[in-house]
Amino acid sequence: MSLFRTKSIESALEQGKSGLHRALGGMDLVLLGIGAVIGTGIFVLTGIAAANNAGPAITLSFVVSGLAAILAALVYAELASSVPIAGSAYTYSYVSLGEFLAWLIGWDLMLEYGVASSVVAIGWSGYFNHILEALGISLPVALTKAPHEGGIMNLSAFIIILLVSAVLAIGVKQSSRFNNVVVMIKLAVIALFIIVAAKHVDVKLWQPYMPFGWQGVMSGAALIFFAYIGFDAVSTAAEEARNPQRDLPIGLLGSLLVCTLIYLVVSAELTGLLPYHQLDVSYPVAYALARVGEHLASSLIAVGAIAGLTSVLLVLLYAQSRIFFSMSRDGLLPPVFCAVHPRFRTPTRIILLTGVMAAMVAGFLPIHEVAGLVNAGTLTAFVLVSFSVLVLRRTRPDLPRPFKTPFMPWTPILAIIFCTYLIASLSAFTLKSFAIWTAIGLIVYFFYARSHSHLATRPNG
Repeated sequence: MSLFRTKSIESALEQGKSGLHRALGGMDLVLLGIGAVIGTGIFVLTGIAAANNAGPAITLSFVVSGLAAILAALVYAELASSVPIAGSAYTYSYVSLGEFLAWLIGWDLMLEYGVASSVVAIGWSGYFNHILEALGISLPVALTKAPHEGGIMNLSAFIIILLVSAVLAIGVKQSSRFNNVVVMIKLAVIALFIIVAAKHVDVKLWQPYMPFGWQGVMSGAALIFFAYIGFDAVSTAAEEARNPQRDLPIGLLGSLLVCTLIYLVVSAELTGLLPYHQLDVSYPVAYALARVGEHLASSLIAVGAIAGLTSVLLVLLYAQSRIFFSMSRDGLLPPVFCAVHPRFRTPTRIILLTGVMAAMVAGFLPIHEVAGLVNAGTLTAFVLVSFSVLVLRRTRPDLPRPFKTPFMPWTPILAIIFCTYLIASLSAFTLKSFAIWTAIGLIVYFFYARSHSHLATRPNG
């Protein structure tokens, strides 16, 4: 059936030989993953989940959601090392589950990264405007709020996306260097928090440890899974890694393990600084330090949050452009989008197009209501990637696998179970909105992508 025609792994690898510039090493990929993961989760969601869902047991929530992410990362690592080209879950689905499912997951990933970029930019704008006010500079209120909030546009959110897009267009190595510097800044700030907060921790505040019971721990895990979104963006860099078979598993697993450890330490200290019910604010880390009298450290944390959110924004926009690039190169989207700039060796057209679209959303639309769509797209991708590794183990046992997922088939099966459970925990509004986006994708597929696919026009391509 044409819906389930698969792209050969050999042709996919051949495409990658003449594609993007291989300039990233293992440490670049680890920092790329940290750049994507350490941001909104640690600076915002930790306090909210502790106050409303898990209490001090937020540390257990991070263990649960981190376990789901690590299971998925082990699966991603095998596929990324075996099929080291751009596209991530979209490409893995295309070579194993067929074109139709690959289209759906690519379509969902575009939503995930696009919406996430806009949400992060709005959060970045809030911190940036707060720092400006602290310096005695105030933007007109009309330029700090979207129209639905009574303003004209969120100017800071709009501009930061365009600036980051420009950095991405210049070249992947330049983008990587920028990301590496920003990641080092935010890691230094997080280290400052850990050191300063340690002397103020009151272990009595950890009692009761599970005020909302185990159900609270699990609902907290569903909420803070957003904190792990982005590590899979490392796999979208497969075609730009110098030694993808070795470096991609290092980037995926290394970044996730580092981030999980940071989350556990920060969340434990945070709930030891203030009673958990006082942490329901949008800037809990800086807020908690200010409440215990560490005002200088609190201000530095705010600066670090801007650095953290900037790196997250860079990686999300990077990942979205590479998904779009891969789908265009396969004929599922117009070919104009897979053109690579002769000097910068990046898909500048799609970078700038997706950047403008995300900037428009961040500047003018009420994005907060659809932020849950990010989780829906990501978790769906994790489920399909887990199915992909099971299928490829059966259909292509001869495929070279520099990294093999351990404890097969239980690791991908557990990943499917964990991620499906978290999908079921999303709100009804999120699930309905996700269904609408998927329906639009079906229309595009049947009226354009299916007939323009290279597998349709060039069956051996």
